[in-house]
Amino acid sequence: MGRMHTPGKGISSSALPYRRSAPSWMKTSPKDVIDQICKLAKKGLTPSQIGVVLRDSQGITQVKAVTGNKVLRILKSNGMAPEIPEDLYQLIKKAVQVRKHLERNRKDMDGKFRLILIESRIHRIARYYKTVGQLPPNWKYESATASTLIS
Repeated sequence: MGRMHTPGKGISSSALPYRRSAPSWMKTSPKDVIDQICKLAKKGLTPSQIGVVLRDSQGITQVKAVTGNKVLRILKSNGMAPEIPEDLYQLIKKAVQVRKHLERNRKDMDGKFRLILIESRIHRIARYYKTVGQLPPNWKYESATASTLIS
């Protein structure tokens, strides 16, 4: 499937290892990994940032292979999950940055067009998360209050 707002059809991505078990050379216990995840979440890192830190510093390639659960599920079970999903959060953050840019550069018509595309993606993802139940049914994206959501 192609991209939403670009003509690209790229499918490149990283390939997961075939074996779903933890590597034999890894000596970290699942309890240590869960403690590390909780510690990083308290610092304010997002689930994907936690995965990158664990991969780069501890050599934990896949958290699910070690613990049996993904990072977000571990955070949810410990009550540390973010209130809005990470992809929606990043899109709102991008929209706030573009809106701030447009306040300084009023003639930037391409920026205005890109803001419309970003906000349409926000509305689409929000509609999905409402149907799945990750967002409350009365949740609504408003550009005026968006900066308070990401701070």
